[in-house]
Amino acid sequence: MANPALAPTATESKLASTETPSATAAPTGETVVNFVKPESHLSVVSASVPASPFCAPAKTFTQTGPQGIRFDFNDGCRVSTPGGDWRVVVRDTEAEVTLFDMPISTPEGQTGGATSIKKYFVPFQLEVWKGGEKVFEHTMNLKDREVLIELPVGTLGDTVGWFPYAVKFAKLHGCKLTVSMAKPLIPLFAKMYPSINLRTPEEINVESFYASYRVGLFFSDWENKQQPSDFRLVGLHRTAGYILGVDLTEERPLLDIPDDSRPIPEKYVVIATQASTQCKYWNHLDGWREIIRFLKAEGYRVICIDQKPVAGSERDHVWNHIPHGCEDQTGNRPLSERARWLKHADFFIGLSSGLSWLAWATGVPVVMISGFTHPTNEFHTPYRVTNFHTCNSCWNDPKVMFDHSDFMWCPRKAGTPQQFECTRLITPEHVKKVIRTIPAFASREKEVEVSQ
Repeated sequence: MANPALAPTATESKLASTETPSATAAPTGETVVNFVKPESHLSVVSASVPASPFCAPAKTFTQTGPQGIRFDFNDGCRVSTPGGDWRVVVRDTEAEVTLFDMPISTPEGQTGGATSIKKYFVPFQLEVWKGGEKVFEHTMNLKDREVLIELPVGTLGDTVGWFPYAVKFAKLHGCKLTVSMAKPLIPLFAKMYPSINLRTPEEINVESFYASYRVGLFFSDWENKQQPSDFRLVGLHRTAGYILGVDLTEERPLLDIPDDSRPIPEKYVVIATQASTQCKYWNHLDGWREIIRFLKAEGYRVICIDQKPVAGSERDHVWNHIPHGCEDQTGNRPLSERARWLKHADFFIGLSSGLSWLAWATGVPVVMISGFTHPTNEFHTPYRVTNFHTCNSCWNDPKVMFDHSDFMWCPRKAGTPQQFECTRLITPEHVKKVIRTIPAFASREKEVEVSQ
């Protein structure tokens, strides 16, 4: 008999109220079923269902067993049984623990079954018994099976950080992997990973998959149903490794850059100064202007590749302009063009934002200026700039809930003189000191000294 805390009985039809998995917000709640009878045997306790960035799994379980049994591993382990008296057993073969061992009694002509609480990768084994006889047993094996990994659309940095873990997953299991992601990102990876089927969510046929997994930032997953460890504790990219059960070592994805030529002959530095919320900005009053003066004095051209020259919040009457003195290469450009500029730069200076992740993927040295995230949140760079003498790392504090609707989000210091002090108090001198440690800059500095 399984631990009741792990496996509610199917006959009790217990329901747990929690949120729809979301990678973009802390949602409010929906009805979900954890190892209980599906469909006609539900007692609905909540009808609040926020929009999800993920595809709903196939309503009919995609794999067939004997005597009308169906199962799959889409959104956890799912087993359905026809009418009659059955016993379903589900195990984790790695942890060697029984997750569910309960009778299921279903009226003739109806369907019962069980669904696992845990939705991330677990090596499941299931058994179905009838009248004391084991009529079906299946151990999950992904080799040569159709598997889906979903990456939420609209997030450049998340996708760049997560996709290498999907690649590891495909190599580990030898599965026929489909990865869903935003359409503009697909050209970055498609030619470099021909064995992986890259599709937009609209192109996904959920009826074809043996197993599927959702990678995201699950803000309110207090019971760790969608992720084995809170993403705020393990890092933005490494959470994908935890969800997919693969090696956590960070790896850069391979990028397809059709025009890989150097965009300009002169030495240059790329910057990206815009962000989706004010807490991500470098909020020092003269920070960027001082750094641009510093770089140009060293003979560099400074190229800004932000999407927008002006960004902010009309509601909050806050607008951020790209800094004076940089060369404006903003606009809706292909990501491969952005990667081209980044790859040939001496280094990149940015924030905790998607273009920093793209820069990391190209292999260019990345100077990251961030205070609202802890250094463990992003990829490793020896050129991280953080001031630990101020309030910092609120993003990685599980006690703090990020509000995507609040452009001026500053959970600890909002409305006080200390608001955004995490980056306001990162000085240009601090950034310059970090820049001077970059080998390309050090050699350039020597060249300038000699020429003078």
